[in-house]
Amino acid sequence: MSNEKQVDCGRRGLLVATCAAGGVAGLATGVAFVSTFQPSERAKAAGAPVEVDISDLKPGQKMTVEWRGNPVWILKRSPEMIAALPKLDSELADPKSARNPDDLTPEYARNEHRSIKPEILVAVGICSHLGCSPSDKLQAGPQPSLPDDWAGGFLCPCHGSTFDLAGRVFKNKPAPDNLKVPRHMYLSDTKIVIGKDEKGEAV
Repeated sequence: MSNEKQVDCGRRGLLVATCAAGGVAGLATGVAFVSTFQPSERAKAAGAPVEVDISDLKPGQKMTVEWRGNPVWILKRSPEMIAALPKLDSELADPKSARNPDDLTPEYARNEHRSIKPEILVAVGICSHLGCSPSDKLQAGPQPSLPDDWAGGFLCPCHGSTFDLAGRVFKNKPAPDNLKVPRHMYLSDTKIVIGKDEKGEAV
């Protein structure tokens, strides 16, 4: 074998070894990321309904599950959080969830709290502007990039859109719509199915 071919083979061997190592590292990273969602079965991520146990969720806490490759938030609102929602109507772009209701808000969630049960919000954590995922700003009060009378909610880090604790977008923000409420239903007081309701599975 010529020196040129030996060098070429050596390069290919190095490339294969590097790709293999990178693949293992990438797999490890992927597993760590996916494990933050509950549950994460491949079939469910592909679009099937997801069953979620919320028995350990405390007032003021939020969990994230994966459905159709998107983060779905489940927030258990405290009585104080629920009481603050009606006071914000004048500051919101679509307080009654009247905009694009068939796409964004099932009929049973077209209310002040945008949910079946006032204390539980189920929403897709994707901003309606350019698809970024908003950050939790659940605590009320002054905070960076937020008004001094902030009542708690979510802040999109990409372009500054803000949403209240029902996923409703504030006025004069880049995001045109409220956060999407996916079809969902309760199997019991502590179990929710996301992606399905009494009318069937989401399309």
